[in-house]
Amino acid sequence: MTERLDGVIVATALPYAEDASAPAGLRPDLEKFAEHCQWVVENGCRGVGPNGSLGEYSSLTDAERRQVAQTAIAAVKNKGIAVIGAHGVGAHQARHWAELAAEDGADGVLCLPPTMYRANRTEVVHHFREVAKAGLPIMVYNNPIDTKVDLTPDLIAELGQIEHVVAVKEFSGDVRRVLEIKAAAPHLTVVAGADDVVLESLLMGATGWFAGYPNVFPAECTELFNLALAGKLEEARSLYERLVPAFRWDSRTEFVQAIKLSMDFVGRYGGPCRPPRGPLSQAQIDQVNADMKLATS
Repeated sequence: MTERLDGVIVATALPYAEDASAPAGLRPDLEKFAEHCQWVVENGCRGVGPNGSLGEYSSLTDAERRQVAQTAIAAVKNKGIAVIGAHGVGAHQARHWAELAAEDGADGVLCLPPTMYRANRTEVVHHFREVAKAGLPIMVYNNPIDTKVDLTPDLIAELGQIEHVVAVKEFSGDVRRVLEIKAAAPHLTVVAGADDVVLESLLMGATGWFAGYPNVFPAECTELFNLALAGKLEEARSLYERLVPAFRWDSRTEFVQAIKLSMDFVGRYGGPCRPPRGPLSQAQIDQVNADMKLATS
């Protein structure tokens, strides 16, 4: 398998339109979403990653979730890659979403360990073995903050022996993990998962970035990525220092709302979120706006 799921892949935010007949009065605006997927790729990003937490997958109906994936795949076909979120509570559910992604023409899947259940090591390995049966390249997603399951470097190395596992999105916030994973599983692509440690991760050897803030400024984020990989530290740090206050929202509880507000700030369409995500407080709105003024100065 040659697809390594590297480069800048955007964890795409999902726009909604008001619709009284839809859950919470909001329906996915697939037309706006398709345009957004095309826009981030046209502005330098390698691909899109719908149906992640930033894409509010857990608030979608099953039918909506598949429509969102199909829309993203079609929007970037022959222009970029589509890595679909295949997260599920059980192995059978995650495998189901991976099989649908394969059927719809995805280039790969991003997958958490079992959600809403603190799985043990044996259960985690079983989960990814089942997902691998769909035949698509898999980016394993380590997010111990949300899942309470830490995919440690030695466990990543074990998962890396599963056919089709090619990458790991590392979201622990501990940049020491990059070199530890590279030592334990040198054949895997290490992907920066948190925007506010991306430069540190890239300098330590990550070659991918599954990112939130390219929803807002894809060209600048791609420039940062390329500068870091080229070892142009002074230029990369200068750009990063301007962007990182905004990037820190990617690691906060209200990251979806903050990134959507940031999109609104630059003239894109972010819009509302479905429950359980509520509105930002006025203090949070003010801080996002201040951070975005710095980022765009």
